[in-house]
Amino acid sequence: MVNQIKESADGLALQVTREARKAGLVKEHSDGDATLSDVAVWAVDDLLMVIDTSVAMGHRADLVSAATSETNSIHAGRSSRLAVAGNGYQVQLPGCRPAGFSEGDDTYVHARPGVLLIHDGSQAGLIDILASKRDEQVSR
Repeated sequence: MVNQIKESADGLALQVTREARKAGLVKEHSDGDATLSDVAVWAVDDLLMVIDTSVAMGHRADLVSAATSETNSIHAGRSSRLAVAGNGYQVQLPGCRPAGFSEGDDTYVHARPGVLLIHDGSQAGLIDILASKRDEQVSR
Protein backbone atom coordinates (compact mmCIF):
# COMPACT_ATOMS: atom_id res chain seq x y z
CA MET A 1 0.00 0.00 0.00
CA VAL A 2 1.27 3.48 -0.80
CA ASN A 3 1.04 6.24 1.81
CA GLN A 4 2.42 9.76 1.89
CA ILE A 5 4.82 11.05 4.50
CA LYS A 6 3.19 13.88 6.41
CA GLU A 7 4.15 16.56 8.87
CA SER A 8 2.97 15.86 12.41
CA ALA A 9 3.42 17.69 15.69
CA ASP A 10 6.65 15.74 16.33
CA GLY A 11 8.14 15.90 12.82
CA LEU A 12 7.62 13.67 9.82
CA ALA A 13 5.38 10.63 10.21
CA LEU A 14 3.64 7.96 8.16
CA GLN A 15 0.22 6.37 8.54
CA VAL A 16 0.85 2.62 9.00
CA THR A 17 -2.37 1.23 10.46
CA ARG A 18 -2.73 -2.00 8.45
CA GLU A 19 0.97 -2.65 8.29
CA ALA A 20 1.51 -2.08 12.03
CA ARG A 21 -1.26 -4.55 12.80
CA LYS A 22 0.22 -7.09 10.37
CA ALA A 23 3.70 -6.69 11.91
CA GLY A 24 2.28 -7.15 15.42
CA LEU A 25 3.32 -3.66 16.49
CA VAL A 26 -0.24 -2.91 17.64
CA LYS A 27 -2.31 -5.13 19.89
CA GLU A 28 -5.92 -4.01 19.96
CA HIS A 29 -8.08 -4.98 22.93
CA SER A 30 -11.80 -5.67 23.07
CA ASP A 31 -12.36 -2.57 25.23
CA GLY A 32 -11.16 -0.33 22.39
CA ASP A 33 -7.74 0.33 23.89
CA ALA A 34 -4.52 -0.66 22.16
CA THR A 35 -0.99 -1.51 23.23
CA LEU A 36 1.59 0.07 20.93
CA SER A 37 5.10 -1.37 20.67
CA ASP A 38 8.20 0.62 21.45
CA VAL A 39 10.14 0.99 18.22
CA ALA A 40 13.40 2.31 16.81
CA VAL A 41 13.88 3.67 13.30
CA TRP A 42 17.04 2.96 11.34
CA ALA A 43 17.57 5.10 8.24
CA VAL A 44 19.75 4.30 5.23
CA ASP A 45 19.56 5.72 1.70
CA ASP A 46 15.96 5.42 0.46
CA LEU A 47 14.93 3.03 3.25
CA LEU A 48 13.57 3.33 6.79
CA MET A 49 13.40 0.28 9.03
CA VAL A 50 10.98 0.48 11.95
CA ILE A 51 11.95 -2.30 14.35
CA ASP A 52 10.13 -3.31 17.54
CA THR A 53 12.56 -2.99 20.44
CA SER A 54 11.45 -6.44 21.62
CA VAL A 55 13.07 -7.99 18.52
CA ALA A 56 16.27 -9.70 19.68
CA MET A 57 19.29 -7.38 19.56
CA GLY A 58 21.18 -9.79 17.29
CA HIS A 59 18.30 -9.87 14.83
CA ARG A 60 18.11 -6.07 14.80
CA ALA A 61 21.86 -5.84 14.23
CA ASP A 62 21.66 -8.35 11.39
CA LEU A 63 18.93 -6.36 9.61
CA VAL A 64 20.72 -3.04 10.06
CA SER A 65 24.03 -4.55 8.95
CA ALA A 66 22.48 -5.98 5.79
CA ALA A 67 20.83 -2.64 4.92
CA THR A 68 23.99 -0.62 5.52
CA SER A 69 26.09 -3.07 3.50
CA GLU A 70 23.71 -2.97 0.53
CA THR A 71 23.33 0.82 0.50
CA ASN A 72 26.77 1.85 1.81
CA SER A 73 24.98 4.31 4.06
CA ILE A 74 23.56 4.85 7.51
CA HIS A 75 21.89 8.03 8.71
CA ALA A 76 20.17 7.33 12.00
CA GLY A 77 19.16 4.79 14.54
CA ARG A 78 16.81 6.44 16.97
CA SER A 79 14.00 5.61 19.33
CA SER A 80 10.62 6.46 17.92
CA ARG A 81 7.01 5.82 18.68
CA LEU A 82 3.75 4.68 17.26
CA ALA A 83 0.78 6.92 17.99
CA VAL A 84 -2.94 6.93 17.49
CA ALA A 85 -3.74 9.20 14.54
CA GLY A 86 -7.21 9.63 13.10
CA ASN A 87 -8.80 6.18 12.83
CA GLY A 88 -5.49 4.35 12.95
CA TYR A 89 -1.82 4.54 13.78
CA GLN A 90 1.18 6.46 12.57
CA VAL A 91 4.90 6.12 13.19
CA GLN A 92 7.27 9.02 13.74
CA LEU A 93 10.23 8.92 11.33
CA PRO A 94 13.43 10.38 12.76
CA GLY A 95 16.21 10.31 10.18
CA CYS A 96 13.69 10.56 7.38
CA ARG A 97 15.16 13.58 5.60
CA PRO A 98 18.81 12.43 5.56
CA ALA A 99 17.64 9.10 4.10
CA GLY A 100 16.11 10.99 1.17
CA PHE A 101 12.46 11.36 2.20
CA SER A 102 10.39 14.55 2.44
CA GLU A 103 6.87 15.54 3.36
CA GLY A 104 4.45 14.43 0.64
CA ASP A 105 6.66 11.61 -0.67
CA ASP A 106 4.85 8.40 -1.60
CA THR A 107 6.20 5.39 0.27
CA TYR A 108 5.63 1.65 0.26
CA VAL A 109 5.49 -0.27 3.51
CA HIS A 110 6.27 -3.97 3.86
CA ALA A 111 5.45 -5.65 7.15
CA ARG A 112 7.24 -8.58 8.72
CA PRO A 113 6.93 -9.73 12.35
CA GLY A 114 8.16 -6.83 14.45
CA VAL A 115 9.43 -4.88 11.44
CA LEU A 116 8.18 -2.29 8.94
CA LEU A 117 10.30 -1.63 5.84
CA ILE A 118 9.49 1.79 4.37
CA HIS A 119 10.88 2.68 0.96
CA ASP A 120 10.25 4.74 -2.16
CA GLY A 121 10.09 1.82 -4.59
CA SER A 122 13.74 1.97 -5.60
CA GLN A 123 14.87 -0.62 -3.04
CA ALA A 124 12.86 -3.66 -4.14
CA GLY A 125 15.87 -5.99 -4.14
CA LEU A 126 16.96 -4.89 -0.68
CA ILE A 127 13.40 -5.19 0.63
CA ASP A 128 13.33 -8.81 -0.57
CA ILE A 129 16.64 -9.51 1.18
CA LEU A 130 15.53 -7.93 4.46
CA ALA A 131 12.07 -9.54 4.38
CA SER A 132 13.62 -12.98 3.77
CA LYS A 133 16.17 -12.40 6.52
CA ARG A 134 13.42 -11.45 8.98
CA ASP A 135 11.30 -14.46 7.98
CA GLU A 136 14.33 -16.72 8.61
CA GLN A 137 14.93 -15.09 12.01
CA VAL A 138 11.35 -15.69 13.09
CA SER A 139 11.29 -19.30 11.88
CA ARG A 140 14.36 -20.25 13.96
